Parts: sequence; C-alpha cells; structure tokens
Amino acid sequence: MTDLPNPADLVYCFGCNERFLNSDLRQVCPRCGQTADDNLVPSGPTFLWRSAEAWGARQAPPPGDIREAPLELVGQTIGDYEILSLLGRGGMGYVFHARHLPLDRYSALKVLSPHLITHDPDYLERFVHEGQVMAAIMHPNIVSIYNIDRIGDLHCLDMEYVPGRSLQHLLQDHRLSIERALFLASEIAWGLSEAHRAGILHRDLKPDNVLMTLNGIPKIGDFGLAKRLEHGRIERLLPAGTPHYMAPELFEGHPPTAATDVYSLGVCLYQMLVGRVPFRESGMNALISAVTTTPITPLRLLRPDIPLDIAEVVHQMLEKSPANRPQSGVEAAQLLDAVIGGMPDLQALVAEAFDHEPHVRWKPQAGGFEFYVPLPHGRHQQVWIESSGTAAREKILRITTRCCPADPRYFEKALRINNTVVHGALMIQDIDGVPWFLMQNCYPRFTVDAEEVRRSVLEIAFHGDAVEREITGIDHN
Repeated sequence: MTDLPNPADLVYCFGCNERFLNSDLRQVCPRCGQTADDNLVPSGPTFLWRSAEAWGARQAPPPGDIREAPLELVGQTIGDYEILSLLGRGGMGYVFHARHLPLDRYSALKVLSPHLITHDPDYLERFVHEGQVMAAIMHPNIVSIYNIDRIGDLHCLDMEYVPGRSLQHLLQDHRLSIERALFLASEIAWGLSEAHRAGILHRDLKPDNVLMTLNGIPKIGDFGLAKRLEHGRIERLLPAGTPHYMAPELFEGHPPTAATDVYSLGVCLYQMLVGRVPFRESGMNALISAVTTTPITPLRLLRPDIPLDIAEVVHQMLEKSPANRPQSGVEAAQLLDAVIGGMPDLQALVAEAFDHEPHVRWKPQAGGFEFYVPLPHGRHQQVWIESSGTAAREKILRITTRCCPADPRYFEKALRINNTVVHGALMIQDIDGVPWFLMQNCYPRFTVDAEEVRRSVLEIAFHGDAVEREITGIDHN
C-alpha cells in the first residue's frame, strides 16, 4: 500500500491553495508559479480564503482508519459500485473511478471523509448541498450528477466520469493558441450561463475545476462553494474561493454576484493566453491590494500577437468594478462569441498554413478547399477541408481524404487498421454511387490555428495513403 504524505510535510500556497510536499528548496508553487518565501504556510489555508478542495485540509485523518485509506477501497465493491481506481483527493474526501454495476455505467464517485463529519457535522450538509446544486443544472459544459447516496457510513456523490485531464494540467503543458483559448472560454461561459440561469453562483471557478473531455470539451465541476441566489441576490458571506481567481469586490466585503464568476473566468482566459495569472504578489496583503487597486498588465505587452478586440474583451471581464463587467455568464459568452465570429475566415487560415509549403497545391471548392499533397515514391493524396455549422462557436472543420473503394473483401483488414490509427478514423461514404473508405478528422473550428491545419492536412494525407498501400497497394487518388 502506498503511504499518504504526512500532513506536517505539506505546505500551502496562499494564492491558489495548492498543497505540496515541502521538499523543493526553491519553494515555488507548482500550480501557479507563486514564489513561496514566507508565504507558504504549513498550517493549511486560512478559514477566510479557503477553496472547496482545501475546505477540510486542516483535519488530518487518524492513522490506520480504513475508511480514510483510499487505496483500501480500490478493487472492492461497495453498494452498487465497483471501485476501480483512485482519481484524486480533495479537502472533503476522495474521488474514485467506479462502475455502477446494475447499469454497467462508469462514474466518478466522490466519497465524503467520515472523519470530517465527526469534527464538524456541517460538512455533510455542505456535501449534500453540492450534489443538490449540481443536480439543478444540466448542460454539456457542466459535469452531471447522477445520484446522492449513502452506503453504510459512507456518503457519496455519483457523478459523470470525465476521462480527460483538468484545464490546469493542460495549461501546465503549454500556452494555448488564441483560437483554442477563446473557444474554451466561450464553452465555459455558456456552462456558467446555465448555472446563473438556475440562480446558482459557482464561486470557485479556476482551471483546476474545469475538466477536459478527450474531445477537448471543457466541463465545469466542483460546486463545493456554490450558492443559490435568493430573490435575485445573495446575502453577505465570509469571502471564500481561491485568491488568484477572486474578484476585487470579495476582498472589499461585498457579496458575490454572477459578475464575480465572470471575473474568475476572465482570470482563467488571461492565464490561457499568457501562461500566468494577472497578479502574483509576495503576500496576501500585497495580493489583495493589487487585485483591488492595481491595473492588470495589458495582455498585448505580454503577447503582442493577441488582436486588440480580444484583449479588450479580457480586460472588460477583469474590470475592478463588477458594474463594468459582463453581468452574467450569458453576457460573457455572447461577448466571446462576437470576437470569435470576427476572427480570420477559413481561406485566410489555409493561406497562412501553406504559405511556406509550395509543393502542396490547393484551391477553393464549394464549401471548402481541395489539396494535392505529393508523397514519396511518386505517390500523392488529395485532401479536402470543409466547414460545417452555422453559429461561429458551432462550426466544425472536417479534414478528409479518399483511400480506396470499400470492397467488402477489405472490411476485416480496414477494421484492424482503424483500431490502430491515432490520427483520424476510417469511415465509408458513397461518392457518385460508389462506396469508398475515407479517413477523416474533425475539429471545432475555433480550436485550431494555422499550424494545426497544416499538420493535420499532411498527416491525413500520409495516413490515408498508408491505408491505400496496406489494403490494395494502388494509388487511387
């Protein structure tokens, strides 16, 4: 069994509430890059600036308690759930990858730490409240909840299993293209709009709480700090959230509003575009002062290729006064979609992609573009790009090449090939009354930039030709 870290060896970043082992002599927060110095504390996040994931961090579980040893549950069946693996640990408990046996459905099973209930029964109320809030919202950009359950002494939330990574992990890999950052921000904003429509404020929106599907679609999760608006407003509360993503009015003692969530989304978008949060001060008081009084560093100083209208939208979302921001998720989404719709059209994207590829010939055709890609040994491949959908955020870019006629004799071989390809997928489509094997890849239009279009066209051409050679050995196009 793997030992859990000793709580005494953990330190906490005041800016993002990330906890990590105090073994790095540089003491730099791995989550947000905050330099530690005297600002990482071993005692855990303060009561005032707690985030949902750090809510119970101060209460160390008793050693040897099987209910608090998550790996002991892996491989067991509890109630209707087979526990497959541990996905992660948060301040209020553990999240497991589980299978609901009666429905044969995979889920993320969040289990409340029983030890926390013994120290503070309110934890159970907060846990159940999180489930009830999530159940009130149904949207493709919000993690779904299936059930609130109690299995013996364990209280559980049965939630949608999202097999990808968090947006935070994606940002740690690389800075995003402008197109992809805007697409993700727009999708998150539409998810927020549904929560706001239901009268719910998230209050802890940040990249850690946005999960990414394998298809690159963001889903908002962790509603542990969410609150319902009563009669269109919320009573004044102690500030709570993750400091780097908290709006200025929260530090000034004002109650949260939908515009508070919009500010958090603005910080996320700023981070997606330039790879850092707007403020990384040397202490909590300095951070509060900067967030409430200091103008943010203009985006175009940090990344000059960001168009002016996009920079203006981000700055508007990060206005100090909530009255000057978009007032809700839907207003933020509409603002983001407006700048997405004004981005370069497909022809400009294609021209930029193949400006330095003179051997690749291309020309416009109805609904898209046709490419002629030369390959080794005198072979070549034709590739087509077309865009479908109407609204800017719904447009899909399809990159397709013909492989060979879909003769039934080749079906078994094609199926084996399809199980091994990593770029695109084989499909069958009638062309002029003849069934053909096609290789196709699809992208949301505004997640791709010129370099990705260039690479995808060349890879589809290469793999499509490889399928031709494997199945028939003939160069069909």
